Amino acid sequence: MAKHWADFQYEIYLNGMAGAVPRLPTDLTRLEELAEHRLGAGPVGYVAGSAGHGSTARANRAALDRHRIVPRLLRDVRERDLSVEVLGRTLPAPLALAPVGVLSIVHPDAESAAARAAAAQGVPYILSSASSTPMEEIAEVMGDAERWFQLYWAKDREVTRSFLARARATGFSVLVVTLDTPMLGWRPRDLERAYLPFLHGVGTANYFSDPAFRAGLAKPVHEDPDAAVLHFVGMFGDPGKTWPDLAFLREHWDGPIVLKGVLHPDDARLAADAGMDGVVVSNHGGRQVAGSIGAADALPGVAEAVGDRLTVLFDSGVRTGDDVFKALALGARAVLVGRPYVYGLALDGRAGVEHVVRSLLAEFDLTLALSGHRTPATVDRGCLAAAPA
Repeated sequence: MAKHWADFQYEIYLNGMAGAVPRLPTDLTRLEELAEHRLGAGPVGYVAGSAGHGSTARANRAALDRHRIVPRLLRDVRERDLSVEVLGRTLPAPLALAPVGVLSIVHPDAESAAARAAAAQGVPYILSSASSTPMEEIAEVMGDAERWFQLYWAKDREVTRSFLARARATGFSVLVVTLDTPMLGWRPRDLERAYLPFLHGVGTANYFSDPAFRAGLAKPVHEDPDAAVLHFVGMFGDPGKTWPDLAFLREHWDGPIVLKGVLHPDDARLAADAGMDGVVVSNHGGRQVAGSIGAADALPGVAEAVGDRLTVLFDSGVRTGDDVFKALALGARAVLVGRPYVYGLALDGRAGVEHVVRSLLAEFDLTLALSGHRTPATVDRGCLAAAPA
């Protein structure tokens, strides 16, 4: 019998009979406000902030809210199975934890806590290149659990080659290449405090521990950390990359490769032509291009463009179980969730991340069942209607 994620609500009610209530809200949209009170202005601005005046982040929410679910009745939904096939692996639900860097700015256990939480719930954890914890440590805490590696594609080919080799050697199975950040977007909340963790050596653990990176330094990192930071800044992004450069990644990575940041159908087609395995329809949570299209508005066009040629994933704006349902209906195979689990981490460490995962999937499970579906496979565009103007 498949696991019913919705049973989490009964667990909460039963605990309530013993006088215990959840430590964190089950309405995950409330987490950001709580984190604002817990974290310093710099860290919370870095996590919650967006490009420009936030129009793209708002567009992400508006794009999802424009779609309304049309429930169907009198369908047998007693037994449900949320599992999906994604990139050749079976996931217990259509969800993964998105790559978010520098997690040590919100909690001392950083990426290790998020990775342990993902492993405990059976969902993939996507480790950011810009993590506070080296990939080898994350592999150790996760054991055999599903883990993917997100690459910020450095200018230095040797560092990129070394990252890919290290990730494969430590059991990361999927490569997620973020393409929408060849340089940082204009982010006022960070600029107004001159807050960029990397300049203080935070979020550079994978680089500072990398032999190819260290080979480019005149002195060891601990002897001249400022020089190491400048070396990192000089190679982090590369706005000169073009589609033919993807051949380098395919040459050095023998597993699935997913391109993150795709919003235009033609770019999805180019990804397929280049031999990629998937795309993530994403605008980086609104952090890169102010005034950009909402990710959910872009999703149907991308999904239609590539059909069965690529696995289509989605992020940017996911906050609730019905958001997951809508993303699947619009063409995604699974979704990535980012800021909500980071807020959960900030508020309650590993337990906070698990709370977010369980709450999100419980709500999705209930949304699925109450809309007349037993599996994600039957969720399609016919399940949605446009919201009244």
